[in-house]
Amino acid sequence: MAKRDYYEVLGVGKDASKDEIKKAYRKLALQYHPDRNPGDKGAEEKFKEATEAYEILRDDDKRTKYDQFGHAGPGGGFGGGFGGGGGFEGFDLSDALRAFMRDFGGFGDFFGGGGAGRGRHGPVRGGDLRVNLRLSLEEMAAGVEKKIKLGVRDVCGDCGGSGAAPGSSPRTCPTCRGAGQIRQVQRSLLGQFVNIADCPDCHGEGTRIDQPCPTCRGDGRLEKQQTFTVRIPAGVTAGNYIPLRGKGNVGPRGGPRGDVLVVIEEKPHPRFERHGDDLLAEAQISFAEAVLGGSIEVPTLEGSVKMNVPAGTPSGKIFRLRGKGFPHLRGHGKGDQLVRVHIWVPKKLKKEEKKALDEMRQNELFRPPAE
Repeated sequence: MAKRDYYEVLGVGKDASKDEIKKAYRKLALQYHPDRNPGDKGAEEKFKEATEAYEILRDDDKRTKYDQFGHAGPGGGFGGGFGGGGGFEGFDLSDALRAFMRDFGGFGDFFGGGGAGRGRHGPVRGGDLRVNLRLSLEEMAAGVEKKIKLGVRDVCGDCGGSGAAPGSSPRTCPTCRGAGQIRQVQRSLLGQFVNIADCPDCHGEGTRIDQPCPTCRGDGRLEKQQTFTVRIPAGVTAGNYIPLRGKGNVGPRGGPRGDVLVVIEEKPHPRFERHGDDLLAEAQISFAEAVLGGSIEVPTLEGSVKMNVPAGTPSGKIFRLRGKGFPHLRGHGKGDQLVRVHIWVPKKLKKEEKKALDEMRQNELFRPPAE
């Protein structure tokens, strides 16, 4: 599928200033951010699309090339992508989130943080890891501390992360002379252009290894099981994520660590259905209570409470208990407890009870009005 024009994606003109581009991107990013649209794949794609457009247009060099050559760019792509890749072919949600957090501090202070990507050359940043954490509604409401265990690429103990066999060391790449980049001059009808790309021999690292470490085979990393403690604040929602900065995979041959993204999932609850910070529960009332009114006990996250049912309550009516719902994330107060009542109908009746109901049926007061 062909990509849309980056200016069209952000809704700005080709003469837009950097401030206008940043402002337009921020508006779209907040609108389609995964935290505001949990589980919405369409919003996630729009968030990634807007971030990709922003990453090109915010950079003077990339923007100039894009204006001249479109999406292809001179030499077939825009270098300097996320996660150590060349270009945006592998651009995913974690890349987009990292870019957003870099310039805007994350989605609120709690989900904020830096998180640098790969530089123009030098050691490659390690990949981010994603782990889904399933929590009960009670845990999400009260806040909880959890331990998670996962496999992480860590520094090889035999080579110290260099990737070189003990007794040897990496040497400066002869192709790029340690710069990690090479310059390619291209001529076209529009003139002469200089394209800077990662060195193909050292992959942008600036060094080469002649004698790889036999333990890690030159990668400088081995997978190890790590245990992390993560604190979940009260009021989180399914789809929220908590970044553990610098806890992800270490980069190959001494590269900086990536992050661990802990994504919240909600376990189904037997009694409550969540709607934002409001909770919906079902309750049964007798026919007599529906007609005459009364007091019933209804469930909340903090235990049962009494609720008055007024006379003449129809089946399916929803009552609202203010401040008895889910706590607001990083804020004061709570949502509401919603209670939907249903009239309970007995299945077995004695002869006298049937007679009484038959008499009621004959009374027009117990018949629905004619339409």
